[in-house]
Amino acid sequence: MMKSPAPEPMYLPDVESHESDGHYGKMIAMARAGGMTPPGIWHLFAFKPRMTDALSAFTHEVMRGPSPLSAGLRELIAAYTSRRNACVF
Repeated sequence: MMKSPAPEPMYLPDVESHESDGHYGKMIAMARAGGMTPPGIWHLFAFKPRMTDALSAFTHEVMRGPSPLSAGLRELIAAYTSRRNACVF
């Protein structure tokens, strides 16, 4: 089975260059200071924190809320899905 080429990364320069002193802005700064590339979603959360509160709450509930699946299994499913989508997770 042939694999499709990985899609080109999509960047939003205004979002990724936005300086934020909120929670996610601090996480981005710490990741960069440690020589790591912060996950792209952190830039979105730092750019418009109030607009991403619902997404953050939803994600937390899906990944950590009550479920017949353990949190570890949900993380594994998310990592597998990200890998299949050629998304660094």
